[in-house]
Amino acid sequence: MVDDLDDPRRVEPAFEADERTMLEAWLDFHRITLLLKCEGLDRVALVARPVASSKLSLHGLVRHMAEVERNWFARVLLRQPDLAPLFYDPEIEDSELVPLEHADWFQDLATWQDECERSRESAARFPLEYTGLRRGQECSLRWIHVHMIEEYARHNGHADLIREMIDGTVGA
Repeated sequence: MVDDLDDPRRVEPAFEADERTMLEAWLDFHRITLLLKCEGLDRVALVARPVASSKLSLHGLVRHMAEVERNWFARVLLRQPDLAPLFYDPEIEDSELVPLEHADWFQDLATWQDECERSRESAARFPLEYTGLRRGQECSLRWIHVHMIEEYARHNGHADLIREMIDGTVGA
């Protein structure tokens, strides 16, 4: 429920708004949701992987979403396919998720927040109809926004379950 995360930084999007305003508001809503699900935890909890069969942790999800932001708004929208990854190493499967033994939470959080801001700035330059290029196919900014909302919503569900397993907190 929206009320589960009562924080002034997290604003439910208006029920009526123009398309762009609504897409941007929902994307920011989900960005803030991920942040709130990570707040108040120590390093041990942030890197915890409470589901034995999964590589997911809250810290890993933040790193993953930094990569996702960079991919869709820089590589695809801005057509910068050769932009270096932030955490991903093609030699290591799921390298943005693990290992995290030497990862710096505050640095990685700042990296994700910087990527979110760059994404906002990049998107603001173009109409929703503008197309970037993904794997040789045109891809509209509208599609990118919808996909990013879906990506965050899915991973926020993971984050909610991880947080609940770590400290019993639901919704934060």
